[in-house]
Amino acid sequence: MPHETLSVILGGGRGTRLAPLTTLRSKPAVPLAGKYRLIDIPISNSINSGIFRIYVLTQYMSVSLNRHVGQAYRFDGFKQGFVEILAADQTSWTESWFKGTADAVRRHLNRFLGSGARRILILSGDQLYRMDFRQMIRRHEDSQASATVAVIPVTREQATAFGLLRIDEEGRIVEFVEKPSDPAVLDHFRTPPETLARLGFTSPDRAYLASMGIYLFAPKTLESALEDPKRVDFGRDVLPGLIGQCRVSAFLFDGYWEDIGTIGAFFEASLALARRDPPFRLYDPEAPIYTRARFLPGSKAHDCRLQDTIVCDGCILDNADLSDCVVGQRSVVGRGVTLRRVVLMGADFYESDAGLEENRGLGRPDIGVGEGSVIENAIIDKNARIGRGVQLLNRSGVREDDSCLCGCGCAIREGIIVVPRFGVVPDGTVL
Repeated sequence: MPHETLSVILGGGRGTRLAPLTTLRSKPAVPLAGKYRLIDIPISNSINSGIFRIYVLTQYMSVSLNRHVGQAYRFDGFKQGFVEILAADQTSWTESWFKGTADAVRRHLNRFLGSGARRILILSGDQLYRMDFRQMIRRHEDSQASATVAVIPVTREQATAFGLLRIDEEGRIVEFVEKPSDPAVLDHFRTPPETLARLGFTSPDRAYLASMGIYLFAPKTLESALEDPKRVDFGRDVLPGLIGQCRVSAFLFDGYWEDIGTIGAFFEASLALARRDPPFRLYDPEAPIYTRARFLPGSKAHDCRLQDTIVCDGCILDNADLSDCVVGQRSVVGRGVTLRRVVLMGADFYESDAGLEENRGLGRPDIGVGEGSVIENAIIDKNARIGRGVQLLNRSGVREDDSCLCGCGCAIREGIIVVPRFGVVPDGTVL
């Protein structure tokens, strides 16, 4: 059953709400949990579901994403599987970039229809969750649906950020609205308690069924739905047009799912991975998360205190105090450093002795965190240089700032300090 399904992963647009993490990369290429990237989640979910034919649609800042996918996912010839990048390009019939999620799929629709797949699975490249798509496929087949939408229960406060739907007793979607704000509309889309109980949902506060942006289509249904070029977005344009014209079923999911759309969402989801009992388990032998192998040495920690912290391969920590942190590959944390609630993404390379000498001659900090620095509530992107005696604490409680008034290239998003990729924070900087 799964081998007859094709996965199509949407690479996303500019991702402005995740800036500055997306200034030099696309959203799916943003590092996650110290050694992965967001794109590894939908690809791994597909592979663990027995789906080995996977396309990734990209258009914005896709160089690092293309490189990662090309180096990480190489199937043997016996599986006849692939993970292939399809970038936005100009053709004889269009010269514009992707206009939305549906338009991105439309541009490459002939390739998907010609694959011989019985089902086409549309996924997002910037969500954190673990799902066995075979269950969704089974629901799709059992209900004889033309299309199936994965849905999750959310609270009324969350509901305004999602596409909401109503279902009948058979789980067929009968009505859909995109991101409603009108209280009367929200009342209309509230799922009755008896329906929630019948579906097995035990939390009455989560009474709204929200689209997860995960869709399963019969090829002919997808082709028909995308005939109108004005339908550029699945949630806003395609789904409302399908409901009432064909059978659209809901696949109900009640596991962990996080839409990594903002700095705050990314930060909290990352730190949650380091908890004693995290909501998303990286340590699942039945459904591992795959990524590119780096062949790095084990990490070294000398006289350190680590609490609720992930430390990835190839790191060197010296007399450091870390709490609620994620420490990415090749991170170097100097003597006497204190990190509290910090996502340290690490480095792409080790500096040579000659490079270290050159840095010191230029008065530039080494890659990593210099000795004696204290950092709280921060994201430090890859290859950043944090000098000695730096204090990044946001003591003024600033919520949003693009300059931080310290000249180091940092930004503050939702109260979280973000040091950009290749950012340099000089010795003694206080923020």
